[in-house]
Amino acid sequence: MVWMLIIGLMAASEASGTQDKVTKTEAEWRKVLSKDEFHILREKGTERAFTGKYWDSKAKGVYSCAGCGQALFSSEHKFRSGTGWPSFYQAVSAEAVGRERDDSLWMTRTEIVCSRCDGHLGHVFRDGPPPTGERFCVNGTALNFTAAGGAK
Repeated sequence: MVWMLIIGLMAASEASGTQDKVTKTEAEWRKVLSKDEFHILREKGTERAFTGKYWDSKAKGVYSCAGCGQALFSSEHKFRSGTGWPSFYQAVSAEAVGRERDDSLWMTRTEIVCSRCDGHLGHVFRDGPPPTGERFCVNGTALNFTAAGGAK
């Protein structure tokens, strides 16, 4: 059922042409995002562990980018990592999430961004469960959720 929701969201995005890159000025982003969303998505901020709206959610559905609405993750791939942030072992598609080198905080990590609007989502690590072995550690503030059946 969740896959049907994902396919529907992705098909609607493609049909409406919303897969095109979203670019806005800083002022335009500030108008459409909350202060916290702007800090995380545009300034590469991080919410405190165990405080985000989805870190412990078990609801079935699809997580999309709070900046542009692109479907990013499915609850079917969400797992409890113990880190305090929503964690997924894969994205809804390889194209949905971009990866960039992050050398901040005196270490090298792999940052994950929305491929449509380049919004900062979090980081991906190689300590996740099978089948991918990856842990997409995502700021809940960077996400919106649509429950299976369409309710937000």
